[in-house]
Amino acid sequence: MRKPGLIIYSVLLWTFFVITSIIMFTGACIIWLLTRWFDRRLVILHLFSAFWGSIYIWFNPMWRVRIRGRKNLPWRKPAMLVSNHQSMLDILVLYQLFSPYKWVSKKENFRIPIIGWLMRLNDYIEIERGSSGSYARFLKKALDFLEKGNSLLMFPEGTRYPGGKLGAFRDGAFRMAHERRVDIIPIVLDGTARALPKKGAILTGFSNIKVEILDPIAYEEYSEGSPQETMEHVRVIMTEAYSRLIQGKKKGN
Repeated sequence: MRKPGLIIYSVLLWTFFVITSIIMFTGACIIWLLTRWFDRRLVILHLFSAFWGSIYIWFNPMWRVRIRGRKNLPWRKPAMLVSNHQSMLDILVLYQLFSPYKWVSKKENFRIPIIGWLMRLNDYIEIERGSSGSYARFLKKALDFLEKGNSLLMFPEGTRYPGGKLGAFRDGAFRMAHERRVDIIPIVLDGTARALPKKGAILTGFSNIKVEILDPIAYEEYSEGSPQETMEHVRVIMTEAYSRLIQGKKKGN
C-alpha cells in the first residue's frame, strides 16, 4: 500500500480505536462493578481488557501475530514475566497472551484518557522514574501482589528499542523474583517496532509479529545467585532466543 493509502488507513484505524475505546471502557466499568466483590485479583476484568486490546489486532489485516509457547504461562501461581520492548503496540500484542497478570508501567501512561483509567481500574502498578519514594511504594505494592498470587509483566529494558537487539536490563524485576521466590518467564517478541514506529502514528504496511514464551526458570535454578547474576543469565537466554526468532523471520518461518 502506498503512503497516501497508509495515511487514510491509519486515520480510519485510530478513529475506530477512539470510538470503540469509549464503548469498551463503559463495559469495563460495568464488569468492575459486578465482579470486584468476588474477583479480588480482577482476573475477569483483566481478561476483558485483553479481549478489548486484541480487537485491534484481529480487525487489522496489516498486523499478523503469531504466539508460541502458551503452555509456559501460569494460571494459578504467581510468576515474573519479562519481555523485551519495541513499541507501544507491545501492549496490545501481549494482551493476546490471555493470561492473568498485572502490568507494570510508567506513571505517564496512567494519565492517558481512557487507557490510563482502564489501567487504574485493573489495579495495574505504576512506577515514577527518578523518585525514590515512588519506587518504594511501587516495590511494596508489587511484592504484595506477588504474595497474593498475581503474576507481574515487566519490560526490564525500561524503554523501547527498535529491534535488531535487546537493550541493557534493569534488575528490579529480578530482585522481586528473588524476594518472592517465583518462577521467571522470559518472553521475546519482534515486529512491533516496524508495525508501529516509536515516533508517529502512521502504519508502515504489512507486518509479521512474532512472540515466543520461553521455558520458565524455576526459583531453584537461580536461587543461589544474586539478582544481578539472574538478570544477566536471563538476558543471555532472551538474547539467544531473540536471535533465533529474527533469523526464523528472515527465512520465512
